Amino acid sequence: MPPESTQQPSDVPAIDDWNRLLDGRIAVVTGGGDGIGGAISRLFAQHGAKVEIAEIDPERGARKVAEIEAEGGEARTHDVDVREEADVDRLRAAVLDTHGKIDVLVNNVGDYRPLAPFRKSTPETWDAMYQINFLHVVRVTHAFIDAMIEGGGGSIVNFHSVEGMRGYPGEPIYAAMKAAVAHFTTSLAAGHGRDGIRVNGIGTDLCETPQVDYRTGWEEHEHLWPSWAPVGRLGWPEEQARAALFLASDLSSFVTGHNLPVDGGTRAGGGWFYSPRDERFSNRPTRL
Repeated sequence: MPPESTQQPSDVPAIDDWNRLLDGRIAVVTGGGDGIGGAISRLFAQHGAKVEIAEIDPERGARKVAEIEAEGGEARTHDVDVREEADVDRLRAAVLDTHGKIDVLVNNVGDYRPLAPFRKSTPETWDAMYQINFLHVVRVTHAFIDAMIEGGGGSIVNFHSVEGMRGYPGEPIYAAMKAAVAHFTTSLAAGHGRDGIRVNGIGTDLCETPQVDYRTGWEEHEHLWPSWAPVGRLGWPEEQARAALFLASDLSSFVTGHNLPVDGGTRAGGGWFYSPRDERFSNRPTRL
C-alpha cells in the first residue's frame, strides 16, 4: 500500500541537521577562491563539506582556504586552469586519491571577456569564449562523472548567466556559450538521473563580483536600481551561494534538469534597453 500522506517515504532523504546540509561531503568548486565561487566555497564549508578549490590564482585560493580554516572548516586549493586538460586531470587525481569520491561539483568559472561586438569578433575571440564559458564545463564534468556514479550519485551545479536564457544583443557568442551550458545541464540531468546524479544550473545577473563591478562609475545613478531590477537592488555573491547550497544539498532532492535565474528578477521583469542617443544597449539605462 502507498504510504500515508503524513509519513515520509523511505527513499526521501531526511534532513537531520539544517545547519550542516553538506556534512562530510566532498565538494569541488572551480574558480572557488573569490567572488561567487569564493562565497560558495565558504558556505559549503560552513555546512560541513570538505571543499576542494580549483583556482587559477594561487593567492586567491590560499586566502580562501585560510578564511575557511579560521572558521573551523575544511578546504584545500589546487592551482588549476580549467581550460587545460592536464590541469583538470591533475585535479581529478588529487581529489580522488585523497577522498576516493566526489559528492558535489560546482562548475563556476566563466568570463565575459574578451568582449567583442559580433561584427568585430574573430575566430580567436570565438574560441576564447568557447574555452572559458563552455568547454571547461564539459571537461571538468567528464573528469568526475564516473567517480560520482561509482560513489552512488551526487549533485552538479553549473553556473552560466541569464544571458544564456534571454536574448543578449551585446555579445551573441557569449550568450550562445552560456545557453550551451544551460542545455548541457538539462540534457546531462535527463541522462544520469537514474545514476543518482542531479544536475542543475544557475543563471546569474546583476551580482557584484571582482570580475563584474556594478558600482564603480555608477554612483550617481544608485537611485535607479528600482528601475534596473525588480527586487530594486544589486545582488551579492552570498545570494548566489545560497542557491547553489540548495541545489547541492538534499533540500533539492527531487529537483534536476533545471536552470534557475538568480538575477533579482531581471529575466522576468525586463532585459536590455537600446538607447538611440548613446547607440548602445544597457541593462542599466540612465537615459534613452
